[in-house]
Amino acid sequence: MKALVLEEYNRLVYKDMPTPQPGTGEVLIRVKACGICGSDVHGMDGSTGRRHTPLIMGHEASGEIAAVGADVTRWKVGDRVTFDSTVYPLDDWFTLKGRYNLSEGREVVGVSPVEYKRHGAFAEFLVVPQHILYLLPDNVSFAQAAMVEPAAVAAHAVRLSGIRAGNSAVVFGSGMIGTFIVSMLKAAGATPIIAVDIDEEKLKMAAKYGATTTINSARQPVTELVRSLTKGRGADFGFEAIGISATVNALLDTLRKGATATLVGNVTPTIEFPLQKVVTSEIRIQGSCAINGEYEMALDLIASGALNVDDMISAVAPLSDGAEWFRKLYAREGNLNKVILTPPNAV
Repeated sequence: MKALVLEEYNRLVYKDMPTPQPGTGEVLIRVKACGICGSDVHGMDGSTGRRHTPLIMGHEASGEIAAVGADVTRWKVGDRVTFDSTVYPLDDWFTLKGRYNLSEGREVVGVSPVEYKRHGAFAEFLVVPQHILYLLPDNVSFAQAAMVEPAAVAAHAVRLSGIRAGNSAVVFGSGMIGTFIVSMLKAAGATPIIAVDIDEEKLKMAAKYGATTTINSARQPVTELVRSLTKGRGADFGFEAIGISATVNALLDTLRKGATATLVGNVTPTIEFPLQKVVTSEIRIQGSCAINGEYEMALDLIASGALNVDDMISAVAPLSDGAEWFRKLYAREGNLNKVILTPPNAV
């Protein structure tokens, strides 16, 4: 099969790779679409420590079942599917407690930290276990289905935060995940919803998806503006969708005492942390990891039209051109949002 392989950091090669075969309880998926995630772009240069080479990246994907292994139930060849980005064991303590995203031995598709290597979906074929599959509604295209994973990540963060209708919220980072967080906050009834970024185009998209106020942190005093919109106290809930010291600390400055901060971005392994501020203000710090059952909800929102993902898709391009699209995203060329790559068998 053809695949886009990260041969070494900053070098992607379109080449032949062995076609995987499904084992017991697994299915072989003919990939139809796979989105380039920001974590793939950052992982390409080795900075995240989660893309050890050589590796086929890609975890935001959809396709058709091409073959099934032994003991596969409910699924058949030809089914249109997407799948969770997390491959988790069914008998783990965390899974049995309803928190499979925290399970021991979990693996992320297209990721290779020190502990494991699991090739991803920038390829013609991919094998995944049947229990992470989701059937696509007839009116959801393969390209739209490749957007379910980031939408579900955002949905998980908002659900985990415990936010309620009428609570105020500030979101740092208006990329894909941040903008979907804004959309989910709107659906939850949060008000006001304040989006913060340094990119005007991204802020315009955040406004389109439900932000009531946008702030360009490179030009405007963020903390003062957030306080002016929240009765002088600061926001009830905060979300950080980048993962660097500067934005985490800036977020905490915008929150009221007793607020909740949900950290989603993790492009850097460690950050500087204002311990005394968090302690003396009793700010609750909540990490949000991947997805825990929100795939079906995200699919339903897309199918119903309640979540419009089409506006977030900047380009659909052949997998063979993937290295150039990665270069553009890494260089921040052209105000790109989501770029979706299609293998040669996707037509």
